[in-house]
Amino acid sequence: MKITISHRLLAIGFLLFLPVLINFTFAQAVPNPPSDHPRILLMKGEEKKIQKTIQSDPAWRKIHEAILAESDNIINLPPVERIQIGRRLLDKSREALRRIFHLAYAYRLTNDKKYAQRTEKEMLAIAAFGDWNPTHYLDVGEMTMAMAIGYDWVYPELSETSRKTISQAIIEKGLRTSLEERYNNFVRVSNNWNQVCNAGITFGALAVFEDEPDLAKQLFKRAINSIKLPMEDYAPDGAYPEGYGYWNYGTTFNVLFLSAMEKAFGSDYNLSKRPGFMDTPAYLEFMTGPTGLAFNYSDSGQGGSLSPAMFWFAQKSNNPSLLWVEKDYLKQDDVSRFARNRVLPALMIWGIGIPLDKVTPPTKKLWVGQGKSPVALMRSSWTDPNAVYVGFKTGSPAVNHAHMDVGSFVMEADGVRWALDLGAQDYNSLESIGMSIWGKEQDAERWTVKRYNNFIHNTLTVNDQYQIVKGYAKIDNSGESKELKFAVSDLSELYEGQLATARRGIGIVNDAYVVVRDEVKAPNQAAKVRWVMLAPEGVITNGTNAAVLTKDSKKLELRVDSPAGVKLQTWSTAPTTGYDVPNEGTVLVGFEYEVPAGASQTLQVSLIPESVKSISSSMNRPLSQWGKK
Repeated sequence: MKITISHRLLAIGFLLFLPVLINFTFAQAVPNPPSDHPRILLMKGEEKKIQKTIQSDPAWRKIHEAILAESDNIINLPPVERIQIGRRLLDKSREALRRIFHLAYAYRLTNDKKYAQRTEKEMLAIAAFGDWNPTHYLDVGEMTMAMAIGYDWVYPELSETSRKTISQAIIEKGLRTSLEERYNNFVRVSNNWNQVCNAGITFGALAVFEDEPDLAKQLFKRAINSIKLPMEDYAPDGAYPEGYGYWNYGTTFNVLFLSAMEKAFGSDYNLSKRPGFMDTPAYLEFMTGPTGLAFNYSDSGQGGSLSPAMFWFAQKSNNPSLLWVEKDYLKQDDVSRFARNRVLPALMIWGIGIPLDKVTPPTKKLWVGQGKSPVALMRSSWTDPNAVYVGFKTGSPAVNHAHMDVGSFVMEADGVRWALDLGAQDYNSLESIGMSIWGKEQDAERWTVKRYNNFIHNTLTVNDQYQIVKGYAKIDNSGESKELKFAVSDLSELYEGQLATARRGIGIVNDAYVVVRDEVKAPNQAAKVRWVMLAPEGVITNGTNAAVLTKDSKKLELRVDSPAGVKLQTWSTAPTTGYDVPNEGTVLVGFEYEVPAGASQTLQVSLIPESVKSISSSMNRPLSQWGKK
């Protein structure tokens, strides 16, 4: 058939119209949520399943009682006030979410009006705020979610005047501000801001749907499309780019969003099927060492904690073994500290019905995830509290919240974390003195902060220079056997212009000790390479190639196997500027070695717990031979 110009124009017109048609069709595919309240997370009558479980299961009853006890404490507190710290109102938004979620849950499960009345009082105080600080939109996201849950869950007890006041605040201070270009950059980014803000605004839209149905539908559609951006970052294996702490933040709000969509619309629009997302709970599970401490690379703290989102994943995938770490938290005698978790009531929605006695340890002891911040996480045992554990991070300093920590690791044995990471420094401590800490350029002010650059991380420093920000490394090889669990990464891009090549491998040998092997080559000039490990204070070096680390009456030997003749030394971790924070209880231990111009050199270190009597000579082999028989 002959195609005329008019046919071509018709085809072009159709193609131009197609995106509009697709968007229109997709918008129509989002139905109305249930007409009655409650319609967010926990539908009417679903309290009965929770009540039945807490009557028969002591572990769940303890969490339930902790929420009620904390709700009773909250009743006696004055409502939150609009007190901003630096550029953030975030701590107030988070406290509001904690209080309202706890109180509203207490009302739903007991039908005691005192909890509804206190929820109403909190919400009216927040509604009276001049704004919810949209210039730092996380504050609005969390505050909107708080108000939405309270409004939806205690709706029958609210007066008409209160309903109007609270609904109007959600609409004007929450939903409408999210349409303003100056505030809504969160819809275009792929980090935790997208997950938190889209979740909060969606909760708000669900809560007040009958008052603004067209606006609500617009926001539902936008959120479904926008939240795909951060969800793409879980591909291919589930590793979260921003680390442990921000996994708990971003992923928890992502799960809150998906859970709310499923309950309100009967579908999550296949978002949970995006590559890597349903694999990510394994990442978090492996990120916790036998000590209970987290692998705290990037801007993360090292304290591990109960994660309600893990129960959603366990339910969704029908895989209770994902809760091996979480089960220990629930079995503690005193669970009251978990009441500080602002989304703890969600645990009672997602976790009820999972038999904790059926939770078994994972079968694998090595987990590898690629992506923006690839990691390898390995251990000798899931059941031995004295097990050997290693977390190994690669990636790039250019990733959101990343440090110059590519090639860094943490290591545990005998119930002690021997190789440490300092994690984050409080942002306001730096922002309040005018520092720009979010730049990712090679000469960004961020890298002058001690905790952010490579000098104090468990990786290599060459010629006293920073790692190269644009560089990237992945896990190139890995393997798991009783003889060796390992991972290898080519770090060369991180040392462009400093080293010709740099490869690092880390492995647990015979489930007993750890080997760290670096294979480097100098460019056409000599390269001074510094190998360091951040350790608990109390390191004895004695001017040899071996040092003894002592902590809690336990000992670990750090021994340099190559190069010969190296003498270990220590460096202070004390602040060297007015803005660095103290790093008490820590010291750097390591060595420096000058690699001649054009020469190749192996740097190999063994980390040997005191119970180990002998080590394997077979580990003195190139990284290319690791994992081979």
